[in-house]
Amino acid sequence: MRTSSNASLAAAVIAAAAAAALAQERPESILPPGFGDTAPAPAPATPRPATPGRVPVPATPETTPTPAAGGVIQPLPSGTPSATPTATPTPTPTPIDPATLARYEMPEFARRSLNAVGVSAEVGPAAFAGADGGFVQALMRRTAAPLPSRWLSIALRRALSSRLEPPDGVDGADFAAERAWLLLRMGESVAARAVVQGVDNADYTPKLYQVAMNAMLATGDPAGLCPLADAGRAATGERGWAFAQPICAALAGNGTAARAQFTALRRRRLATGVDLLLAEKVVGAGSQGRQAVTIEWDGVDRLTTWRFGLAAATGTTIPEALFAGVGAQVMSWRALAPGIPLAQRVEAAEVAAGQGVFSNTALVDLYGAVAADDDAPSGPTATATDLRTAYAGVDSATRMAALRQLWRARPSYARLVLTARAAVRQPASGDNTDANRIVASLLSAGLDRTAARWSGAVAAGGDGWAMLALADPDRRQFVSYAQLQGYDGGSEIKRRLLFAGLAGLGRLSAEDIERAAEALDVRIGAANSWTRALDRAAADGQAGSVLLLAAIGMQTGSWRGVPPEALYRIVTALRAVGLDGEARMIAAEAIARA
Repeated sequence: MRTSSNASLAAAVIAAAAAAALAQERPESILPPGFGDTAPAPAPATPRPATPGRVPVPATPETTPTPAAGGVIQPLPSGTPSATPTATPTPTPTPIDPATLARYEMPEFARRSLNAVGVSAEVGPAAFAGADGGFVQALMRRTAAPLPSRWLSIALRRALSSRLEPPDGVDGADFAAERAWLLLRMGESVAARAVVQGVDNADYTPKLYQVAMNAMLATGDPAGLCPLADAGRAATGERGWAFAQPICAALAGNGTAARAQFTALRRRRLATGVDLLLAEKVVGAGSQGRQAVTIEWDGVDRLTTWRFGLAAATGTTIPEALFAGVGAQVMSWRALAPGIPLAQRVEAAEVAAGQGVFSNTALVDLYGAVAADDDAPSGPTATATDLRTAYAGVDSATRMAALRQLWRARPSYARLVLTARAAVRQPASGDNTDANRIVASLLSAGLDRTAARWSGAVAAGGDGWAMLALADPDRRQFVSYAQLQGYDGGSEIKRRLLFAGLAGLGRLSAEDIERAAEALDVRIGAANSWTRALDRAAADGQAGSVLLLAAIGMQTGSWRGVPPEALYRIVTALRAVGLDGEARMIAAEAIARA
């Protein structure tokens, strides 16, 4: 690896290790000013002792005495009974052990383990077994998202949302919070919410409360805060939880309590401006809210999670100018939020598809909904029409013409994702001038064996040939050094990435690897702190740690910035932990996108 690449990757891992202690802190709040500041907890009220009581004097019965056995009437007792004093009651009841109370609220058989938080089993529970918890959390905090690789993002999402055992030295709830926090930064708002909801309320920590609020807002679902609102405010004192209480009261149909609580918060000036109005609008949308609130964005210079979430929940249109200053992950949140109108989600959905948040099927379904919407704008409607033709045109020529219309001159990677299953309908033919794009489109959706049908149709030495040499799951022959030299990808970086991918997949002989590494100046044998950490995680079978370190090795905005040495190490490590399919797709993606 070149010196500059070594230094940057080594610095990333060294800095991550140095920041391990920071991983125990709460995530940095992305709520607007005023939300997230801890308010002083009110002093507990002093219990007042109960007034000792006396036994009341019974009144003289006014009813006729009941005859005793034998029919003899018993005389009334003479005199008035005297009161008998009792012991003075204690001022407070005997406290109940919280652990005992928890067993009644949530029986043991119904409680979920903190050692298996997640929603899938795509990656084994031991993905971080034996790893240092502080180091893993630091890597998560240091990972910048989105990643340049769609397929690495998909693999990392699958790992972070799986049912995992926490690494050594990390509380299970805090580990869930760190995973969800990274998923949010990747744009995976739905997966992040699923992870935080996989923890029982009784096991929440302050860190998880904060991440949970961000996850619910990112999905435009303030109702998701309701099971946590009271405990969240008590545990953190954050002002966002204070406003969650009247919101949840309104959504539960208790309009009187909601208005009283909201009025009290307004008087305390815990929020002002658009933040207050959005909260009021959600309260008004609840049962018996009896109020309409108009949102004016004048003077608002930035979009926060609070503003995004409450606006999405109430169908409030957010000015496009505010999206210009947000991170790429917010575009994915926008695409996934069901409260945002369909027409406003289409462009964001294509961005999300390029990042790995939207699948081919999800993107096609979205355009299917556009086609059925009479009020959809003309642009998305035309795309939906072309997509229908690409699937169901009368012949292959008509379908191919629709594909070319969707791709236009320089198609985005998202358009290749959109057309993947439509491209399946094209017959493999050497006469097709778009064979390379068809192969790239098929592989963007993981259709590797379908793409392999084009191996005899693509031109030798072209991008299609290179992608199939990397992605074909059934290939058993080495790629020769002459074939590698004959690759004409249009740039030196693509030739170097092809070499790195082939070497990492074991599809070059040892002799050819050594010759090509020297000829292309790709120092795959160089070692630094990042390569040592990656090798150690691979040797220990820690698939989760391997994926996190792979993400650290791709801290760049595009594939052209990924060092070939890093790609070689990533592909090799993924294969070592059983992620061979992901390794092939990442290597092929490098050719399609560099």
